[in-house]
Amino acid sequence: MNVLLVGSGGREHALAWKLAQSPGLTTLFAAPGNPGIANHAECVALNVADHSAITDFCRKKDIVLVVVGPEAPLVAGLADDLRAAGIAVFGPSKAAAQLEGSKGFTKALCTRANIPTAGYAHVTSLEQARTAIAPFGLPVVIKADGLAAGKGVTIAMTPEEADATLAALFAEPGGEAVIEEFLTGEEASLFVLSDGTALVPFGSAQDHKRVGDGDTGPNTGGMGAYSPARVLTPELERRAIDEIVRPTVEALAAEGTPYSGVLYAGLMLTNTGPKLIEYNARFGDPECQVLMARFEGNLLALLLAVAEGRLADAPVPAFADAPALTVVMAARGYPGTPETGAAIGGIDAAEAAGATVFQAGTKLAGDTLVAAGGRVLAVTASGPDVASAQAAAYRGVDALDFPTGFCRRDIGWREVERERA
Repeated sequence: MNVLLVGSGGREHALAWKLAQSPGLTTLFAAPGNPGIANHAECVALNVADHSAITDFCRKKDIVLVVVGPEAPLVAGLADDLRAAGIAVFGPSKAAAQLEGSKGFTKALCTRANIPTAGYAHVTSLEQARTAIAPFGLPVVIKADGLAAGKGVTIAMTPEEADATLAALFAEPGGEAVIEEFLTGEEASLFVLSDGTALVPFGSAQDHKRVGDGDTGPNTGGMGAYSPARVLTPELERRAIDEIVRPTVEALAAEGTPYSGVLYAGLMLTNTGPKLIEYNARFGDPECQVLMARFEGNLLALLLAVAEGRLADAPVPAFADAPALTVVMAARGYPGTPETGAAIGGIDAAEAAGATVFQAGTKLAGDTLVAAGGRVLAVTASGPDVASAQAAAYRGVDALDFPTGFCRRDIGWREVERERA
């Protein structure tokens, strides 16, 4: 069968890599794709925001399934328009994707469904925000209410930092924010597939959001991840599903907006149990890279079962026991303005060293692969334990020729320390 993958980042390269291994695939198309994705798919220059053009392409190419990778097209309603044209889609509707598109929407749903999450205030003006923030104390979490590519969160440690963050958020008309209590604990990411009715776990991961070693510096879209997140024990995973994810899926279904796709729950593991930090309406990036490295099933068949409402009859997702770890190589300047255009070499050497290199912010300049974004590569490897996977990933990193790139050198450090204990 013919499949269209929407997106151009490292997440989509990992999905293309795994979809290309699926029995039953005839041709994989990617819109717009990237040079790494082009090794597994036929890349097409479609404007993802032009839903009619995507629908017409699907009809012309007899596309059986569309897999939407990034969040922005989902929030814009691409899945709705494709379904209206009779085309199966892996990804939630515009209404259900508000779980990621609006933090205020998610917080209100948590209140209605009694889902454990941080205390919060949803504010729509600077004056309201300055009044609402006082009871929270410090540190306090301030989130832009909208899509922010993983970078719309500030943990303010001083009153001055909090006020400057709020002032920046409300500098333009129409700004909204969510102010949250600061939760103490360790973070973990839980992935669950749902077709609107059935629900099955799809692995866990722990990412590294800060740009610098030791979790220092500003938040980014993610500098690396490993899977599984063993800190999310089977008992805690069951609690997270029963107390957080399942009530969310049931509430959306009851309100006429069933959730179909992958639901990514960012969790804080507090001393009273897991609490929801946020939802994403798609696979994480770089979490997808480590999930795909461990997934052992037929990805195409599984995603199609979700899209067609047959998840209850699909095989339970199977993952390798061996952990996987990915290290993001970012361009100098990230998460600010990245330095683009620098040549990238050594990918073959990195893969010969035992890693798989997923491309994110890359493009071809003639025959030369160059950096074209903030997060450029995700160097991924597996091993019998996290320390071994970490060592293999950094061997891959060190084989690259990307002098203007940088990475954290401590991805997986928490779990490596636990393994050594």
